[in-house]
Amino acid sequence: MKFIPYGKQSINESDIKEVVKTLRSSHLTQGPKVKEFEEKLSKKSGAKYAASCSNGTTALHLAYLAAGLKEGDEIITTPNTFVATANMAIIMGVKPVFCDIRLDTYNIDETKIEKLITPKTKAIVPVHFAGQSCDMDVILKIAKKYKLKVIEDGCHAVGSFYKGKPVGGIGDMTVMSFHAVKSITTGEGGAILTNDKKLYEKLLNLRSHGIHKDKIGFNVMTEMGYNYRLTDIQAALGVSQLKRLNSFVENRRNIVKEYEKLLSKNENIILPSEEKNLKSSWHVYVIRTVEEKDRLPLYNFLKNKGIGVNFHYPAVYKHPYYQRNGFAKIKLPNTEIYHKTAITLPIFPELSKKEIKFIADSIKEYFS
Repeated sequence: MKFIPYGKQSINESDIKEVVKTLRSSHLTQGPKVKEFEEKLSKKSGAKYAASCSNGTTALHLAYLAAGLKEGDEIITTPNTFVATANMAIIMGVKPVFCDIRLDTYNIDETKIEKLITPKTKAIVPVHFAGQSCDMDVILKIAKKYKLKVIEDGCHAVGSFYKGKPVGGIGDMTVMSFHAVKSITTGEGGAILTNDKKLYEKLLNLRSHGIHKDKIGFNVMTEMGYNYRLTDIQAALGVSQLKRLNSFVENRRNIVKEYEKLLSKNENIILPSEEKNLKSSWHVYVIRTVEEKDRLPLYNFLKNKGIGVNFHYPAVYKHPYYQRNGFAKIKLPNTEIYHKTAITLPIFPELSKKEIKFIADSIKEYFS
């Protein structure tokens, strides 16, 4: 039985040739490919600057540091995200305050953010879940009113658009991930996009030990930093992958259309929706069962068929670590509903119509 994974990278001969070319060059790291990747990424994402780094998690850490977050501060974010969004705050002594989600997009409910703001709040961290942008107009308006930073977690949203603008140049900073199952991959890798030159320079400094060159050309350490650099090997793959970003996203969007065609009449499940004026890159495709009792049996039924269903995500506050460390009493109504009914179906650029039909037919078979 052939196994269908929930996500998978797409690597072609051009990608391999670019990586091999860099392996044969004089720079494996801290060389010209990193700068080339950053310049092409910023152009594609509509931001003035891009600072690459080792992964999406370190990108979050760098963004929080550059924003000036410190121990005792708070950020407002969503519980429907990978744990790194909140973890990187906790590592810094910053408290993540979880806002409930919408049940149409599964993004942060922008109408519930303002009531969570306290004197300790320093930033809003919206997560563009599955690639669909949050309502940035409302979030930016709130941030301006309370003088808060907006750090977008766009790790799902490489290649997505918000009202005709690429996700990447909207908030103060936007964090990206290039993990193997994302829109494009560098194996592991990440970046922070910004239009603020001072933030950009701060990010460059922090990602490389807090060291930069002085006017003479000497390396000087001016603050505590980290080794969060991307290699030229990874950047070479990123440069090559960026050439195919548009086709990757279109393939994903076509897969969603196929799912909708085959599953829209099934009254036992709820399909995800896309807001008008938005264009999602569809990093993941999440359906929900109408009845809570069906979720786990359907999940197991599909797994036994060789379908790599997954779950994005357990609510961050539900994880044992968070339960033990001050978050046990949190219970957000929409998040709880989502948590008990969501299943992630396979989606990746090379998923075939035959495989999509098999997945859809298997779902129908379970409910019949």
